Amino acid sequence: MPEKELDYIRSKDAAGSTDKDGGVYIDAFDKQDAAPPKKGFAKFVDGFRRADAEELGIDPNLSEAEKIAIMTANSPLSRSLKNRHLQMIAIGGSIGTGLFVGLGLALSTGGPAGLIIAYGLIGTMIFCTVMSLGELAVTFPVSGAFVTYNSRFIDPSWGFAMAWNYAMQWLVVLPLELVAASITIKYWDSHTNPAAYVVIFYVFIVFINFFGVRGYGEAEFIFSAIKVIAVLGFIILGIVLCAGGGPQGGYIGGKNWHIPGAPFPNGAKGVMTVFVNAAFAFAGTELCGLAAAETANPRKALPKACKQVFWRITLFYIICLTLIGLLVPYNDERLFSSSSVDASASPFVIAIRNAGISGLPSVMNVVIMVAVLSVGNSSVFGSSRTLAALAASNQAPKIFGYIDKQGRPLVGIIFQLLIGLLCFLAASPKEGDVFNWLLALSGLSSIFTWGSINLCLIRFRRALYVQGRDTSELAFTSVVGFWGAAWGLLLNMVVLCLQFWVAVWPLGESPSAEAFFSAYLSVPFVLACYIGHKLWTRNWKFYIRASKIDIDTGRRELDLDLVKQEVAEEKAYYASLPIYRRVWHMWC
Repeated sequence: MPEKELDYIRSKDAAGSTDKDGGVYIDAFDKQDAAPPKKGFAKFVDGFRRADAEELGIDPNLSEAEKIAIMTANSPLSRSLKNRHLQMIAIGGSIGTGLFVGLGLALSTGGPAGLIIAYGLIGTMIFCTVMSLGELAVTFPVSGAFVTYNSRFIDPSWGFAMAWNYAMQWLVVLPLELVAASITIKYWDSHTNPAAYVVIFYVFIVFINFFGVRGYGEAEFIFSAIKVIAVLGFIILGIVLCAGGGPQGGYIGGKNWHIPGAPFPNGAKGVMTVFVNAAFAFAGTELCGLAAAETANPRKALPKACKQVFWRITLFYIICLTLIGLLVPYNDERLFSSSSVDASASPFVIAIRNAGISGLPSVMNVVIMVAVLSVGNSSVFGSSRTLAALAASNQAPKIFGYIDKQGRPLVGIIFQLLIGLLCFLAASPKEGDVFNWLLALSGLSSIFTWGSINLCLIRFRRALYVQGRDTSELAFTSVVGFWGAAWGLLLNMVVLCLQFWVAVWPLGESPSAEAFFSAYLSVPFVLACYIGHKLWTRNWKFYIRASKIDIDTGRRELDLDLVKQEVAEEKAYYASLPIYRRVWHMWC
């Protein structure tokens, strides 16, 4: 039987009337009686109606984790993201103000050597995390992805806490980034009220996200392409400037490493502080996994996207960090700007100005503004999908589970945009205090998310072993495997502990309650969600036994024998290739 027909049979067996592309199947007899398709404005209005969904008929005797797995596996989200969208989201998704501007504070705190050490170690953790996420998301491309894996592989209460932690992270990021975008405009226009620019950026984000996941994918493709080109251009320029090819400044080489105090101006504590900055800079890396459920073929698209993370860490971070450490003195006063999105505090802009190149600082500021808008755009995608998954698993109001005929989690998007209206506090004299606390609320969210992803893979592998199965039935396995997940989990725990140290005893400041909660507010929020869920459900088990973990619901390929055969054939094919081809396949 042709493969296309087999795919159809498997998908129909798995999801009733839903085909492998996520559309609703209509029998030939039904087609004759179907109403003619709507056109024009009527089609536009009809697209906002709730997607038709059949009752799942879930057995009430199933455990909470099993119910969540079934409900999130049958989400009517659109599957219109293409390979190129996922590739670019993976390559440029987390390149934002953390790299372009936040790098300046990290350089002044940790010095050029501390910068490379901290970002390098966090980079290994991110790579292990994305590999773990890739294995899970290819196997289970379900709605909500990693925010539902916690309930499935660890514990429903931990899953509830992690999902709301992740939703909160993105909910507060949108107003923050909209204000940040308006602040970047001050580089050219310091007289106009920033609220005027906030309106423009807000309408722009609304416009993109009402085009559905395809709109998000196309916008991120363009945003990421701009950021990637800018970073690659800076790498080439930085090498030229270090060698003395700039209009002024002459040969630089490694002289900034020999300034008194460099390469570690604040010793070990300064390096530890940079760990937190580095974690913030990588935030958003996991979005490619969240998008897996809305990809036509995650088995082919997601592994390549995950492998791209290695090159992003190597090229866009390690090389850039090395060049920044060579080009910009760690004690340059411009690095100490009071605003976290002040373009003049960007080490990229400072390096270009020091070289006497006119015009390019403005170009770099445009890239910074694009990066800010990209993060704001991603926040709507991340929060709305997370809220939809929470609603599907009965962990949030049911209204958030409203997904329209275009595959948009409509209520989640509207709720995020309403929270985004906080951006108009930019016109208030107290906006600084408000946004500092909003930022504190999401400060450590990524650390919890990444650590939980690695723990989910460890638990999944354990479940396979206990249930007498192995990785031969997986279409994609993590390059670093179980031990990579263990390393990723360990580093996330280390960063959490180091942040506690820095929160209690801030670098260069006296201990205070305000400093502690501004750096560690995410932890009480997570604990409140976890303990609150335990009290509400009265489920006092701290983890799901490996023998009880569901390792089948949500798979798009249900014929495991066929999957094993295809995986074996792929391995045999790649084993027959020359070694350079095998290396290329492993990392690209």
